[in-house]
Amino acid sequence: MSPGFSSPAIASVYDDFAPEQRAQLLALRALIFELAEQTPNCSPVEESLKWGQPSYRVAKGTPLRLGVASSGATAVFAHCQTQVIPEFRAVFPNDFTYDGNRAVHLSPGPLPLALLRLLIKAALTYRA
Repeated sequence: MSPGFSSPAIASVYDDFAPEQRAQLLALRALIFELAEQTPNCSPVEESLKWGQPSYRVAKGTPLRLGVASSGATAVFAHCQTQVIPEFRAVFPNDFTYDGNRAVHLSPGPLPLALLRLLIKAALTYRA
């Protein structure tokens, strides 16, 4: 179970998402906190807003942002100068839609949590 929001502004951003997107994004948020808790030297997660999107960062990893892409798809965004998205795409080229080196777009419906755990863990433990 994920903690409460770190600020009312972040809670408000989640409230503004469409119901299905909100459900997916809250599930991803919970997964970030869960994996950070389970990963040695990873906690705590810093939750903030970057470019109007919820952003999640641990001290030694690279941030992930959660939001909606211009296509309308729910998306997980990573810093485009990291290898997080390219390495994930190399392993799962046909399982998701990608936006270059910056985002993984998710289809409506149940999330492929087993695969997304790998993406999130890669960001939490990323070393340049």
